[in-house]
Amino acid sequence: MPLSETRITPRITLYQRWLAEQRGLSFATYDELWQWSVTDLDGFWGSLWDYFDLRSPTPHEAVLADERMPGAGWFPGAQVNYVQQVFRHVDASYGAGHPAIVFRNEWMHEDHCSLDLSWRELKREVASLAVSLRRKGVQRGDRVAAYLPNTPQTVVAFLACASIGAVWSLCSPEMGPVAVLDRFRQIEPKVLIACDGSSYGGRDHDRRPVLAELLDGLPSVTDFILWPYLLREADADDFATPTRRAHDLRALLAGDPRDFEPEWLPFDHPLWIVYSSGTTGLPKPIVHSHGGIMLEALKLLVLHNNLGPTVETGDRFHWSTSTAWVMWNCQVNALLGGTTICLYDGSPTGRSEVPDWGTLWRFAAETGTTMFGAGAAFYANCLKAGVEPQRVADLSALRAVGSTGSPLSEECYDWLWRSLPKVEGRDIWVNPISGGTDFAGAFIAGLPTLPMVRGEMQCRCLGAAVESWSEPDAQGRGHALINEVGELVCTRPMPSMPLQFWNDPGERRYRESYFETYPGGRDDGSLAGPVWRHGDWIRIVPHPESGASGAVIYGRSDATINRFGVRMGTAEIYRAIEALPQVVDSLVVDLEYLGRPSWMGAFVVLREGLQLDGELSEAIRTAIRSALSPRYVPDEVIQVPAIPRTLSGKKMELPVKKLLQGAHPDEVLKRDAMANAASVDWFVDFAARRQAANP
Repeated sequence: MPLSETRITPRITLYQRWLAEQRGLSFATYDELWQWSVTDLDGFWGSLWDYFDLRSPTPHEAVLADERMPGAGWFPGAQVNYVQQVFRHVDASYGAGHPAIVFRNEWMHEDHCSLDLSWRELKREVASLAVSLRRKGVQRGDRVAAYLPNTPQTVVAFLACASIGAVWSLCSPEMGPVAVLDRFRQIEPKVLIACDGSSYGGRDHDRRPVLAELLDGLPSVTDFILWPYLLREADADDFATPTRRAHDLRALLAGDPRDFEPEWLPFDHPLWIVYSSGTTGLPKPIVHSHGGIMLEALKLLVLHNNLGPTVETGDRFHWSTSTAWVMWNCQVNALLGGTTICLYDGSPTGRSEVPDWGTLWRFAAETGTTMFGAGAAFYANCLKAGVEPQRVADLSALRAVGSTGSPLSEECYDWLWRSLPKVEGRDIWVNPISGGTDFAGAFIAGLPTLPMVRGEMQCRCLGAAVESWSEPDAQGRGHALINEVGELVCTRPMPSMPLQFWNDPGERRYRESYFETYPGGRDDGSLAGPVWRHGDWIRIVPHPESGASGAVIYGRSDATINRFGVRMGTAEIYRAIEALPQVVDSLVVDLEYLGRPSWMGAFVVLREGLQLDGELSEAIRTAIRSALSPRYVPDEVIQVPAIPRTLSGKKMELPVKKLLQGAHPDEVLKRDAMANAASVDWFVDFAARRQAANP
């Protein structure tokens, strides 16, 4: 990748110049460039390999050896390592003066609450921990699980694992033991790295009792590594047993193995396991590859988000996230392109009992953030609180704001343009993106070279063959819709699509999750199936005057709970609720609305003779908060006589959700396919009353 970029010339423009000079390819509009990128997969993805000058000690035999979904074969013969690409920036001309990581937590200015980590120090700590892991017997393919907050130590631990071919998996300390064990038990980690506690909103949370539960539930762990983040005197030896060694992370980071080099791995070697919750069963353990994530990340963060280094200066990228969200992975991915990442740990409203929605804006000012990202709910809360960011902080370095997690309302676009500084005389670039944990990337994003339209994302991402499709016909076929809301599908493979789900014989769960809605492809026969169905409602909006097509996302088309951008399967919430002896059955729905807060309701069936009161309602909320996270505490708990179920006994989550969103009962609830058709009457009445009260 050339080092002569400047902020004046967008990186997408530099890439198009390179295509013209090196490939003889010229495109008059972005839609033409996008169309080429999704039809000539060999040409496009091969161009990214060359443009970013990816390294391999052995040549690849092809770009796309086998075009199928699932199971496409990318860059066979190539050897890569995510960490090799990160380390390339250590000795670059800009590396000496610009840190790799800038960190603050919610204490901000108190001792041990801030850190600037140089590229060279990042490499030293990664190498030290990697060598220590090797000495403890960690080999390629071994799983290393982590229970850590959004701090530099977590980034170092991830890179150390990836550098030796171990497979990383991460949960946030805000998550309770039930949710964590539901994830980690599936992958049987050899090592667990965890903090002793964390802080959020001014309250300290000692997690050592949770660590004891996790270790008891993970007999595969042979080595436990403790990071005393909250309590400096916390002792790792307290967790040692005759079959499990315990270590202090600080000691493992203190070495200086100067001759360490990351291992060369096959392009499709597993990098990490992330979790995307479906509506039933355990969370899906999704495996992504080193090579696929590298290409997707460089494309998204450099070409679309316009991030990267220059000879004179460098971008600084912050996304407000916890380690429970794939946006943590996205933020770390910016290191691949030489961008400084700015990490913040704790509550986005600081330590005050009264929420301070200026906290993150001051953080952005202090760290010199050039691109600031957050969930759409954060901006909506700032708007409601009357925050004017440029009055609470010097945001002169800020050049772009990103949003994801849920639709960004038109009011928030206007507020951002009104409340943030102009950039070179123009409104600041508002760059919402939409993608998923499922492929650790974005389907829809933006470009600094395209016009902004309030309420819309600017374009479909390069290499992402995204369309809006009609409901499938009897043969599982659909057709593309323009300017109509339909299912978001991707019709061609991408390198960062999952390698597999962990421990998924015959790819049963993988296929069920993405490929069973449209097994027949297009209804005109021009495309064979199966086609990736993502689970979002989307509308593609053509703009002939600009040569690009925008997009609007309308939320989830399935029943997955999506609270503040972090998804959770209802099955996990049911386990927490139904563990209470008073609760017989339950159903949870999360209603998303464009431009206003979502509403999550928990419907419960109680044991005979019991009535829901304030005490029991709070017990239900506490059970969810303790087992999972405060994010998934419902807005309302409601007693019902029965939960609608199919003949096979499945809870009818999606039909109830559609009913509450205003659908006609006969369109979404097939009484002859139900085990308890009479249960529908209560929900029909409730939906009518709710619709009347909330038009």
